Amino acid sequence: MTGIARDAVIVDAVRTPVAKGKPSGAYHEIHPVDLHARALSALVERTGIDPESIDDVISGAVGQVGEQSGNTARWAALAAGLPESVPAVTVDRQCGSSQQALHFAAQGVIAGAYDVAIASGVESMSRIPIGSQFLGADFAGPAVAERYTPGLIPQGVSAELIAQKWDLSRTRLDEFSAESHRRAAAAWADSRFNSQITYVNDLRTDETIRPSTTVETLAGLRPAFRSDAWESRFPDLDWRITAGNSSPVNDGSAAVLVASDAAATELGLTPRARVHSFAVAGDDPILMLTGIIPATRKVLERAGLTIADIDVFEVNEAFASVVLAWQAETGADLGRVNINGGAISIGHPLGGSGARLTTTLLNNLEQVDGRFGLQVMCEAGGLANATIIERI
Repeated sequence: MTGIARDAVIVDAVRTPVAKGKPSGAYHEIHPVDLHARALSALVERTGIDPESIDDVISGAVGQVGEQSGNTARWAALAAGLPESVPAVTVDRQCGSSQQALHFAAQGVIAGAYDVAIASGVESMSRIPIGSQFLGADFAGPAVAERYTPGLIPQGVSAELIAQKWDLSRTRLDEFSAESHRRAAAAWADSRFNSQITYVNDLRTDETIRPSTTVETLAGLRPAFRSDAWESRFPDLDWRITAGNSSPVNDGSAAVLVASDAAATELGLTPRARVHSFAVAGDDPILMLTGIIPATRKVLERAGLTIADIDVFEVNEAFASVVLAWQAETGADLGRVNINGGAISIGHPLGGSGARLTTTLLNNLEQVDGRFGLQVMCEAGGLANATIIERI
């Protein structure tokens, strides 16, 4: 096929159940390459595509060290049985890595560089603990330290600053979090996730969903990020962020098949949606997680849409305060946001989360018989990806 592709379409998307990212988790014994490979092979099986026609596999991973290093996407593609002729590349935009992989795949298709590409992601936090890739070193360097004195802070403290700035009470954060668990548990009970899942082993649900979660049980948890050092730097914080209103650590993978509309027709594939618009944005690296606000405005403007035009949203629940601050600024209807639960309950396997959200968003859009879905992801360093898909 030659010429410039005009549309990038999503043919299908699949994810694994999300496991606890701990030694007790269901995927702890599974190498991250094999975990990733399961999503890739399932995507090929589901679509029936000739794998020889895949131009590239673009994959996200955050902990690119040890078993997730050495261009882990390449090894996952080979482990999935893809031909040796199919290339692969690993990208890192922190938590948005596999959402960025989707952007790169769609951009390649629209530009005519690809006819067919897979966007995917993986994280095995039980085997590659969060932050392992830093090796205890200063990842930012002295010039950044000089610009941002008295220094950068962890995401949990950023979430505290967001809760304070938008006046989000502990009770409000816990209410949102309990609702995430309720929605996710109901979705599994009603079989709403079944069509998007490929199984890896005996795990048959997202492992960190707690159906019995209530505001009362969450109220008993202690602040997770309070310390003498941070209290000294931020004496006005009242410390509302706990393990219960934060996303857990997780293992999981997901994959999305992207093609040009012409290639989909020629290959006999039936698209489910098109990648309508996408944007990335930067914001204050101290507040860090607020980039989703300008990213949302940017992608809506680029799409020529308003917040009211969006039928369903997937906003990554890194922390409850992040989503609630975003809602306060955008005016989005929370009844349309993460309608089957979010990362607080389902889990947040870092490099796999962007593709997981896309998989869920696609299915949610079909569930409500909607047209437009918007996905947005906060990322370390004050970054964010935003994507709008349009159901076909």
